[in-house]
Amino acid sequence: MYKTIIVDDEKGCRDTLESLLQDFPEINIVATVNSIELAQEAIVQLQPHLIFLDIEMPGGTGFEMLEKLNTINFDIIFTTAYDQYAIKAIKYSALDYLLKPIDPTELEEAILRFSSKKHDQDLINDKFKTLLSNLGSENSHQKIAIPDGEGLSFVKIKDIIRFQSDGSYTYLHTLEGKKPILISKPIGDYQEMLTNEAFVRVHRSHLINLEHVEKYIKGEGGVAVMIDKSKVEISRRKKNDFIEALSSI
Repeated sequence: MYKTIIVDDEKGCRDTLESLLQDFPEINIVATVNSIELAQEAIVQLQPHLIFLDIEMPGGTGFEMLEKLNTINFDIIFTTAYDQYAIKAIKYSALDYLLKPIDPTELEEAILRFSSKKHDQDLINDKFKTLLSNLGSENSHQKIAIPDGEGLSFVKIKDIIRFQSDGSYTYLHTLEGKKPILISKPIGDYQEMLTNEAFVRVHRSHLINLEHVEKYIKGEGGVAVMIDKSKVEISRRKKNDFIEALSSI
């Protein structure tokens, strides 16, 4: 069983989540607390495997609590009302979250993801270091967690040249010029994740970083020449969107 702590300043939210979690016998709730201070004490005393952590609470955020811990040897599922900036940082770091009010189906999916993955403590710490770094960084220094077959690589977003689709897999090309990273996720996942960055889907097979476009060659759709000299076809349907986005960079 997984020792679990619920951290939320709203009693109704704590009670609802506790009730929903009764359907998961592998989850053993060892504490429910309503403040950052009590959460820190419970973590030290109870050594949980999993925490459901509300982001916004009186006296500080869940992120600020994490910064105070020397090591993070447990998994976290964040719970939050919609906060685009926080959710973006969480996604970039390959961490999990649930939107309030919590949907039972989404909770079940989150528990399944938690229970089915490897609980590598070094990797957990790397994820949270990336999260906290992203929260305190300008966009140009933010990183995204990329599954690379051995675990996760944390890549600066500004160093990504393009994503190239290969069925349900995706190749990632970066400025480092190394062999592309093969990712076992579809390109659409990254299009959604990077929607507010300088990335544009120019073809069903390509999501490119506009910051790394060196030249545009006219044509029916045209071709974007990237900084690594690769040539990316622009679909006719995406041409106007591409040119408009490029002119705004």
